[in-house]
Amino acid sequence: GKTILFEGAQGTHLDIDHGTYPFVTSSNTVAGNAAAGSGIGPGLLSEILGIVKAYTTRVGAGPFPTELLDDTGNRLQERGAEFGATTGRRRCGWLDMVQLSTSARLNGLTGLGITKLDVLSGEKEIKIATSYRAKGETIRHFPQDIRSLALCEPVYETLPGWSEDISAARAMKDLPENARRYLARIEELGGTPIRYVSVGPGREETIMV
Repeated sequence: GKTILFEGAQGTHLDIDHGTYPFVTSSNTVAGNAAAGSGIGPGLLSEILGIVKAYTTRVGAGPFPTELLDDTGNRLQERGAEFGATTGRRRCGWLDMVQLSTSARLNGLTGLGITKLDVLSGEKEIKIATSYRAKGETIRHFPQDIRSLALCEPVYETLPGWSEDISAARAMKDLPENARRYLARIEELGGTPIRYVSVGPGREETIMV
């Protein structure tokens, strides 16, 4: 009769079967492995929450369509403290909805937790990759072939940013209109409701939607 929380480490696209092989980890990281690894039947997994940053990061090598190799990427890296003691600097880019939508499908997500929304404060414009272009074709599903992914260029949608400090926000109404608009667009494009939003590194700096 107890409620149990399983927490996974590593990102979906580091999954050995479904990730960007060979740039992956050594095990399954998708939500279904909570059942396989623990011996709990998959039908008992009642809610699956996907945790995603308000922008995209990647550790190590491998294709990264939305990577920002400019001042914006550097700002995200510095503001977000994107540096791991073991892995070094994390590569940063705009939010990739092609990748996120695929993650939602692979994991059967019932909700999203958006972290580090505060890192985007101060950006005049914020971009979201809604699809890719490769060889003149529009691609809306994350390629399973690493060579195909390497050819993909992001197609962006641009939203207005915000300048306010949002770290004190504890409810959605406390966020600037443009921040709420950004979150609503993520929900719309991903087809998954947002349950939590973090606006700072502190445990209490979380909005429960």
